[in-house]
Amino acid sequence: MTKEWHGDDIDAEDIVLEAENNEPPKGSDCEKKVAKLKAELEKALAEKQENLDGWQRAKADYVNLLKRFDEESKSALLKGKVKAVETLLPAFDALERAKEHGEIPEGFLAIAKQLESAFAALGLTALGEAGEAFDPARHEALGQDPAKSPEEDGMVTAVLERGWRVGDTIIRPAKVRVAHFG
Repeated sequence: MTKEWHGDDIDAEDIVLEAENNEPPKGSDCEKKVAKLKAELEKALAEKQENLDGWQRAKADYVNLLKRFDEESKSALLKGKVKAVETLLPAFDALERAKEHGEIPEGFLAIAKQLESAFAALGLTALGEAGEAFDPARHEALGQDPAKSPEEDGMVTAVLERGWRVGDTIIRPAKVRVAHFG
């Protein structure tokens, strides 16, 4: 099975395979051509592997970059939410205290409801309820009250100021009083 050479229509690998399967005529010119083609083929295969390896590294770098951009974007969004909430919390706390004491005009109740809606839209969750177990990650104890039984020990007895979180991020722990038995 001898192939005839017509320029570029036969690749080097075909020639090398043919040369390996058939005994080339004994002549230094033909042997030199086969050796040269084998060397070119080996060089091309090595270059192909190097290009493939480089492409795979670039693809992995790109995938990692996309993941990092996604994480940074989520982190920036969370930071923006936290900053916005921290800015609005003092005003909201003042409205809440005024509501508790019945000192708030009707117009301000609407503003308080708007702030509550905005906080809910941001994914804000209130922390601190009387009767729940004290958790130092979510509560800041500002005082103790006597507990009537061992079961009440470590329970929140009063919420002095609500805490807030967005997702798993605590913006501000709840300021509470805690029951102590003993």
